[in-house]
Amino acid sequence: MNLPNWLTVSRISSVPLLVWILTSHQISSTHGEKELLASAVVVFAAITDRLDGYLARKRGQITRMGMLLDPLADKLLIASALIALVQFNPQLVAAWVVIVVIARELLVTELRMVGAAEGFTIQARDLGKWKMAVQVVAVIAAILDHRWPTVQFQIADFSPSLNIHLIAKITIWSMVALSVASAADYFVTFWTKIDESRRREEPGVRAVQAQRSKEPIKIRRQQRVPHR
Repeated sequence: MNLPNWLTVSRISSVPLLVWILTSHQISSTHGEKELLASAVVVFAAITDRLDGYLARKRGQITRMGMLLDPLADKLLIASALIALVQFNPQLVAAWVVIVVIARELLVTELRMVGAAEGFTIQARDLGKWKMAVQVVAVIAAILDHRWPTVQFQIADFSPSLNIHLIAKITIWSMVALSVASAADYFVTFWTKIDESRRREEPGVRAVQAQRSKEPIKIRRQQRVPHR
């Protein structure tokens, strides 16, 4: 197994660790230890997500295993984090938000499976890549919001503040909107490819039907030939 695949496996391995950190009572949240540790795991996973694809393309190590595990790792990470956040920060992450995101992932997976059975592939869309980036920011912001809704900085005579709660709300709503838009984009792409596939098959089907329609005529002609 090559290095990009090892990075992908490490991202999958970080999923149970993240869920344990968010749901365990063994890690204190008094000074934000739990929030910082969980955020660090998500940041690590996001870095490996970028790094494994970059290394696979640069080294020419794109494998079937990597193509299978990479999207699976992303889906496991985001779905698990959002489900845990429903318990960890329910005031910010509602259950219906998680349902929308997971439903989108199931729909896209199903469309890709049907497409593969039909003989074509649906490549990752740019909208889907933006959605993944927004999801990572939304998850990190929702985790930090549990301990620090607002962060105050002290720079010389200035005291700027960072409203993490607002950032989390904006990115969560953006995540929902991008999930719906991305699902619609995949659905349109899927039906376009289905139509193209059927158009390519039609001439061949017509030729076969025409050939079959001529066969009885040949048989009747052969029957009319008298025996000598």
